[in-house]
Amino acid sequence: MARFHLHLLSDSTGETLEMIAKAALAQFDDSDVIRHFWPMVRSQQHLERVLGEISANPGLVLFTLVNNTTREALEEKCGVLGLPAVDVLDVVTDALEDMLGQEAKGRPGRQHQMNDAYFARVDAIQFTIAHDDGIAWEDWEEADIVLAGVSRTSKTPTSIYLANRGYKVANIPIVVESPPPRALFGLRRPLVVGLTTAPGRLIQVRRNRLLSLSQSPDTDYVDGGKVSEEVKYARRIYADNGWPVIDVTRRSIEETAAAVINLYNERRISADSRPDGAKPI
Repeated sequence: MARFHLHLLSDSTGETLEMIAKAALAQFDDSDVIRHFWPMVRSQQHLERVLGEISANPGLVLFTLVNNTTREALEEKCGVLGLPAVDVLDVVTDALEDMLGQEAKGRPGRQHQMNDAYFARVDAIQFTIAHDDGIAWEDWEEADIVLAGVSRTSKTPTSIYLANRGYKVANIPIVVESPPPRALFGLRRPLVVGLTTAPGRLIQVRRNRLLSLSQSPDTDYVDGGKVSEEVKYARRIYADNGWPVIDVTRRSIEETAAAVINLYNERRISADSRPDGAKPI
């Protein structure tokens, strides 16, 4: 198994760099990667400490450094050590400069500024937490997205992920014995999305959840017939109301969220193209 050191340097939080590295590494099997994460590298002194660690553990260096002095010092040292140093945003930034006809600002962490978008994201997170699992349904009209689904279809983690992307999300469990509030069926502003999954997979997830809580798995919660009826009941509700449905059986939370965002954007584009500007119901 191939083993190597991977150094990730950023003059900001390093979140973007980590995601890019993770996505790239996912394309390779049988690799033993030792990651070294160096965020907020903004001074020569800090860089010198990091370079000492790179010298001691040579490997691939990926970075996002907008300060030319810091960047040149890193590239020079890596050249002396014979190590590859790659700026993962260079190609994108160069293409944008050509397209926009202007130079990049070169300010570290600019995407994390506490501007209107930042505070809108904070509001979205607060709203989403306050409207989890059917709570405060009276405010659902204020949501951007409402997720519906039977228990353990990843409604809450998907909602939180979407909230971090700036969307106000509410979620509601679909329970055969307790129908959703009527307000759910009269929503006009939010996009309502139904989440579903294969009964067999749902039983497995629920059983694991019960065992993790030291509870007996011998309940209707994991009964094959009951679970199948739950899933069918939820799908009938989705179909009767014309809601889009996402099968989360083989989707990660990130993939489910991406599908929801795609539906949301399609709906918004459709609304913008209507002559009267009305939102689709």
